[in-house]
Amino acid sequence: MLAEALRPYDGIVMWRAFVYKADPKADRFKAAYEEFTPLDGKFDKKVIVQVKNGPIDFQPREPFSPLFGNMPKTPLSMEFQITQEYTGFATHWVYEAPIFKECLETDTYVNGKGSPSGGATVASVIDGSLHKYTMTAIAGVANTGSDRNWTGNPMAQANWYAYGRLAWDHTLSSEAIANEWVKMTLTSEPKAVKTITDLMLKSREIYVDYNTPLGLSRPWSGVHFAPEPWQEKSVRPDWTAIYYHRADSIGLGFDRTATGSNALAQYRPEVQQTWNNPETCPLPYLLWFHHVPWTKKLSSGRTLWDELCTRFYTGADSVGWMQQQWAQVKTAIDPAIFADITGRLATQHKEAIWWRDSWVLYLQTYSKQPIPAPFQKPDRTLEDVKRLSEIYKLR
Repeated sequence: MLAEALRPYDGIVMWRAFVYKADPKADRFKAAYEEFTPLDGKFDKKVIVQVKNGPIDFQPREPFSPLFGNMPKTPLSMEFQITQEYTGFATHWVYEAPIFKECLETDTYVNGKGSPSGGATVASVIDGSLHKYTMTAIAGVANTGSDRNWTGNPMAQANWYAYGRLAWDHTLSSEAIANEWVKMTLTSEPKAVKTITDLMLKSREIYVDYNTPLGLSRPWSGVHFAPEPWQEKSVRPDWTAIYYHRADSIGLGFDRTATGSNALAQYRPEVQQTWNNPETCPLPYLLWFHHVPWTKKLSSGRTLWDELCTRFYTGADSVGWMQQQWAQVKTAIDPAIFADITGRLATQHKEAIWWRDSWVLYLQTYSKQPIPAPFQKPDRTLEDVKRLSEIYKLR
């Protein structure tokens, strides 16, 4: 309808595929696929369907959307989130190029197993080479605002830059883009460039470890920068924390195999084979697809509970490492920028510990497991972190 109205002006309609259903018995993961794949080939030739990189909502790590590769008759574009809605807003230092690259380089297996390298990646879908789309696009939810430097955190400018570079050349590496940006923006002193680039490349994994390790997700309602894994009431069931993490006395995680929501069936058999078995599922996606017992031993050699604690604690501790590394480049950076990032890292460290304590203390009410050595039990209680979240929400 809209494309027809725009036809006299040679207009293009870019329609977002961000849909989900308020059904407590359904799985929001499956909604976009169920809504759009039956419409493949029915859109006007001037319509592009714009798909988020993952099936939920811009989480720190998501599996790629199953729509990619499954709508061969409809041009699909990518929608990335540049702004840090779920990655710490303008406080936490998270370089997003690895998020973008992780999705773009994933094989959809649309051409089956053993297809030529790069022949069926998500990138090959959206650049038009796989399905011979005549129109191609990539979109980004911007991170610019009213701050004088546009992005609040100066390091968040790198995410805007990385998005732009990958929009034109998705073969560029996260490291190459970071290196370019540091030299053009902060310093050309070789040792400082190396240190900052290394910080950028490790920042996303550090954040994931203290925020959503092993495939946890958290698109709960209210503020998105305060921990509330205990949230169980909202205007919609899929806007609560418990809808996603499914913590209970047995274990943790959302079963999306055939015994659960069967969302895995939306992917090609080769992808299903990779993620379907909890014994072989890569740890970054484990809790996306499986409800795992607390005492189950993982490929790391630790139980689920011990691995979670290790991730939460080492992630928060690693922000301290980031502070130490940043302090080393002081003489090579503009004093005002250096002071700005130093202050933000101090806040990030406090908030990383807050996230760690909130998850660990809350999940411990279900796991009934002790915090493993050498990690120490948080000084505050679960009620303490709950009150802190409520105060934070009132700001």
